[in-house]
Amino acid sequence: MKRRILVADDELAILLTLKAILEIHGFEVDTAGSAKEAITKLKSGNYHMVITDMKMERDHSGYDVIRAAKGMGYDPATAILTAFPMLGSEWKQEGAQSMLVKPMNTDDLLRQIEALLIQHEDQKQQGLPAPGKGSRTQIAKKTA
Repeated sequence: MKRRILVADDELAILLTLKAILEIHGFEVDTAGSAKEAITKLKSGNYHMVITDMKMERDHSGYDVIRAAKGMGYDPATAILTAFPMLGSEWKQEGAQSMLVKPMNTDDLLRQIEALLIQHEDQKQQGLPAPGKGSRTQIAKKTA
């Protein structure tokens, strides 16, 4: 069974790049170009993970997506994607389990996603609530 990920970002180039990278590595990926579209897809889909940009319609639209994801019965893993990592710990309080910082290195991104999916699945199997503690990963631009 392929793992399904919803990626929300209003920058089409980033959305398509993430979709391509994740699909090449065996994920089934749905995309949303806005928080509103992401929330609609969350309600009609069933995802293992949600990765959402922070700034879309509003500066904190990503939090709307995270809150909606946390309200779904299927309990997906959640990550905020941002080019502005100066959020302090607010993102953890909003329910995100991880912060991915743009620009990103593909290998680091995939490692972070795999680790979060494994950690999240372990917690679900143990019946534990998702931790308030998130992990923050600085993902540097890969130079060829």
